[in-house]
Amino acid sequence: MSKPKLPAEMICIVCPRGCRLRVDEEMNVTGNACPRGAAYAKAELTHPTRTVTSTVALSESAIGRVPVKTSAPIPKEKIFDVMAEIRRCRAAAPIACGQVLIKNILGLDADVVATRTVKS
Repeated sequence: MSKPKLPAEMICIVCPRGCRLRVDEEMNVTGNACPRGAAYAKAELTHPTRTVTSTVALSESAIGRVPVKTSAPIPKEKIFDVMAEIRRCRAAAPIACGQVLIKNILGLDADVVATRTVKS
């Protein structure tokens, strides 16, 4: 990833407060109401991650797809690769909410888990 463009401004999304954060050239964070905001700003500028949500196709089910998400945030630059793997996945009911459908996707230490129970 390229070096972050500093100074930078962003809104913290760690909690509902939505602090307006400012990061200077030395990576000093201001505007945060708690330490989590400073950690969020530094991580967002140096190595942004996201939780991926999507759906997986179901075979032989009344509903065509089951909603899924990654069990942990993944590097932002890997989102399209993760989505390609999810698109290739097919599952069959029954499926329990929280069931792992893809273990350790792309070696990123995150599983793809169902977020809904589907009965057969």
